Amino acid sequence: MTAGTESASALYDIPGPRALARHRRYAWITGALLLAAAGFVVYKLVDTGQFSVVKWRPFAYKGIQRLLLTGLANTLKAFGWAALASLVFGVVFAAGRLSDHRAVRWASGLVVEFFRAMPLLVMIFFIFIALRLDPMLSLVIGLTLYNGSVLAEVFRSGVNAVPRGQREAGYALGMRKTQVMTYVLVPQAARSMLPAIVSQLVVALKDTSLGYLITYQEFLYSGKLIATNLDYDLPFIPVVMVIAPVYIGMCMLLSWCAGRLARLERRSPRSKAVPVRTELPQEI
Repeated sequence: MTAGTESASALYDIPGPRALARHRRYAWITGALLLAAAGFVVYKLVDTGQFSVVKWRPFAYKGIQRLLLTGLANTLKAFGWAALASLVFGVVFAAGRLSDHRAVRWASGLVVEFFRAMPLLVMIFFIFIALRLDPMLSLVIGLTLYNGSVLAEVFRSGVNAVPRGQREAGYALGMRKTQVMTYVLVPQAARSMLPAIVSQLVVALKDTSLGYLITYQEFLYSGKLIATNLDYDLPFIPVVMVIAPVYIGMCMLLSWCAGRLARLERRSPRSKAVPVRTELPQEI
């Protein structure tokens, strides 16, 4: 038995026939409860007339479809700018927090902690009302300050998580700090940081919906215009049933792209160990 098998068996007992039967029984019970809950929700939606033709008729109009597509495009535009700016913000202030200069570390830490603690909605309202900026610009700046501060901590923690010996080995080879960060620490930290980065970008994507509070015509704002229209019998639930899967799909697509990027990075020749062949001298 290998060491890996011994450690695994020490931490986890392989279930026997009775345990497997019990687990299957629990799975069937859980599945039945979830199915019953889903059936109850569908029944209530049907009972309250949420699937009636009059509530779904608006989505057949080209004007409504164009309104939703415009809102979706605005959501993606705001997210794209906010995601790019947040990554840059995070890299800059993570470097500041890792600086050897105490004043730079202190100032960077103050900025990061301030914007991490500040509620996002308060920042967006302050930028929009006090600074009198465009709704989209206010939304992008607010998302950048908050998500960029969180990403700065992600980057800093990822770099500090690399074993200290890697840093010392780089210095022993005569590298400067910038070279150690670029060629030694960051490539190793990137793998561990990727899930946290993707999670924060998903948060940024969902937080673009806060734009409707400052009249930015994003996806949720477009849905609100439809849901509150008396001519369409206030189709609030149908609008939610249309908008929610789109948000879920975008978040899942973002996670899939990140997973695909991680797999490509693992297959890259630069991330694989190069075997070293040692030839013994032949006897004469």
